[in-house]
Amino acid sequence: MQSPHAPAVELTADEARRIALRAQGLLGAPDRRAGVRGVLRHLGAVQLDTISVLARSHELVPYARLGPVGRRTVENAYWTPAEGGPPHSFEYWSHAACILPIEEWPHFAFRRRAYRARPHWNHHLPDGAYQQVLAQLQSEGPLTATELGGAKNGGPWWDWSAAKVAVERALMYGEVVCTTRRGWKRVYDLAERAIPTGLLHDGLDDRECLRRLVAQAGRALGVGTRSDIADYHRLKAEQFDTVIADSGLVPVHVAGWSRPAWADPAALETEPRGRHRTTLLSPFDSLVWERARTERIFGFTHRLEAYVPRPRRVHGYFAMPVLTGGRLVGRVDPGRDGTTLVARQVSMEICDAKALRGVAEALVTAAGWVGCSDVRIERVTGGEVRDRLATELKTALART
Repeated sequence: MQSPHAPAVELTADEARRIALRAQGLLGAPDRRAGVRGVLRHLGAVQLDTISVLARSHELVPYARLGPVGRRTVENAYWTPAEGGPPHSFEYWSHAACILPIEEWPHFAFRRRAYRARPHWNHHLPDGAYQQVLAQLQSEGPLTATELGGAKNGGPWWDWSAAKVAVERALMYGEVVCTTRRGWKRVYDLAERAIPTGLLHDGLDDRECLRRLVAQAGRALGVGTRSDIADYHRLKAEQFDTVIADSGLVPVHVAGWSRPAWADPAALETEPRGRHRTTLLSPFDSLVWERARTERIFGFTHRLEAYVPRPRRVHGYFAMPVLTGGRLVGRVDPGRDGTTLVARQVSMEICDAKALRGVAEALVTAAGWVGCSDVRIERVTGGEVRDRLATELKTALART
């Protein structure tokens, strides 16, 4: 147990930034042997989202860390177990709706218990609908919401059918689980059938669950404040407080940070060195999904504008932060026009030669990954840099 009176390790802001990048798999050589599943186990959670521009967010996360791994390879790594083998992952509520390593099932027992203890929900559920869904899954095997009777009543997207409400409630309670998808549709199954026997239990008490998740978040972040670490799996501040002392994380003081912080002791053992990744990041990437942390570490304000009315957007519908040289140097709002990746808007925060070269390289690499052979830039903001960026892009394309 870490003593609450232990002196805090002193870190510079630059050391903290590099520790965070290495912890997130974006500094140093990637572990290609462990592949996509290794990325998932290391991060502990990969956020899902319905938006697909270049690719869906859960594809972009391993791409950012491993490079242009095949998209089918990414999907199979999440959803396709070896023949007769256990699933590799399951979906549940972590930072948001996330893919989680299957071995983490027992550690979300605290959340399943909390949902079961709070049975009220906004959606109305007719009598018998919940039991009917469970009975249908028992008799027919894994099914999508459509196969269970339809996901919608015919109204807006939130106007769910009774079957959809019931199966999602069962998923929250842990009676049903999603360990695979067909296309973009969840495939629901009874947890007792899908989860490996050794993991299928809610035997861990809340404290042990929370201790595990705080420790895992600390390792995935490298270094973070109370709010950083708690937010990783959407824990409450008081939940964090009850377990931080025996989480294994150690107190640190980061120059320029106004609040106390903790670090993974393994992250402090060696200086973070190695090659920085140059890549486009999903707006839902765990490196940037907490806005205050992103601003504190990178001096970069990140906001997804997909749900902002078009006239009020500053950087574009799906503006993707560009990481290069360990810095977030700007954003790209991408699109596609046939076999051309279109940068509808490039918004630069840093306009030096290295930053512009990094943006060009990130665009060309992403284009190749999604099957595009050319890149076109439509608009550039953030200084008089359009011509310089065009030159760097031409050079990057010539190297492919």
